[in-house]
Amino acid sequence: MVNGIAFPRIGHEECVEAALNSDHYRSPIEGPYRGRGVASGYWFNGGMQSSVVVAVNTDGTVNLVEGSTDIGGTRASLAMQLAETLGIPYEDIRPSVVDTDSIGHNDVTGGSRTTFATGMAVYEAGMAVRREMIARAAKLWGLPEDDVEYADGVVRSKKDGRQFTFKEIAAQSARTGGPITGKASLVARGVGGAYGTHIVDVEVDPETGKVTILRYTAVQDVGTAIHPSYVEGQIQGGVVQGIGWALNEEYVFDDEGRMVNSSFLDYRMPTALDVPMIDTILVEVPNPGHPYGVRGVGEVPIVPPLAAIANAIYDATGHRFTELPMSPRRIVEALNGLA
Repeated sequence: MVNGIAFPRIGHEECVEAALNSDHYRSPIEGPYRGRGVASGYWFNGGMQSSVVVAVNTDGTVNLVEGSTDIGGTRASLAMQLAETLGIPYEDIRPSVVDTDSIGHNDVTGGSRTTFATGMAVYEAGMAVRREMIARAAKLWGLPEDDVEYADGVVRSKKDGRQFTFKEIAAQSARTGGPITGKASLVARGVGGAYGTHIVDVEVDPETGKVTILRYTAVQDVGTAIHPSYVEGQIQGGVVQGIGWALNEEYVFDDEGRMVNSSFLDYRMPTALDVPMIDTILVEVPNPGHPYGVRGVGEVPIVPPLAAIANAIYDATGHRFTELPMSPRRIVEALNGLA
């Protein structure tokens, strides 16, 4: 890190290699006032506090109760981690996000922490359910719990091979001690920061200063992509936000200090008309601090676009911009010696 502390296992080198080997980087960039830029960016991601409760129903389905607001597909990613922990089908998990009166404390859904931190709580709650399942089977068989194991959704006797499926134990919960539940509340440790390497092609109109994004590829170390299509969506959303920061988004004040672009009518944000289809390359270098290798995803892709686009504009015009946004006004002024 810049402070001299060594990173844990991290995939920056793998991202750079994937970018170098990508079809985008290997393709030509031709034409006047066109340029290509590349940049890498890092974000440290977050951990913080999470709480979940897991309840097994008698039909073998499982209720997953959590308090992390779903703004990026985390119902799915958390349910997938619980299904993996219990060794049962994803379709048997019923996730729900409840209010603060109904669950232990959960910190903000932000800092790229939810699939990581709440996922860690889900894993711990799932392991508690597994231990309870072992206890119930041991009771039915009259065996010590040490003689019973749980694997792939099946509870098995180590001595004679007798076994119960997850659903069979769930169905007998009333006569073996009552409802089977698991819970976890934790401060998530082992946060995995991540790098992304972005490639962008632009075309600059020297008369108007307009920058057109021709092509964009985002390469990122995502740890383990729990739900790949959601991961891609997070990256694409971050890229678009970064494009806005790089090219248009700024506060404009008059001489008396009043903001003159305080509505979305005048505050210029990218729309679907301003960006191409954004390609993604997922590099999976598992985070050693998480049972499933999860790293935060959503904030890393906001970091590289500003530098990548600045590099592309430099390549297209020969002028190095060091102030953001690189708006049409600034580009026209710089290219015509008016700044």
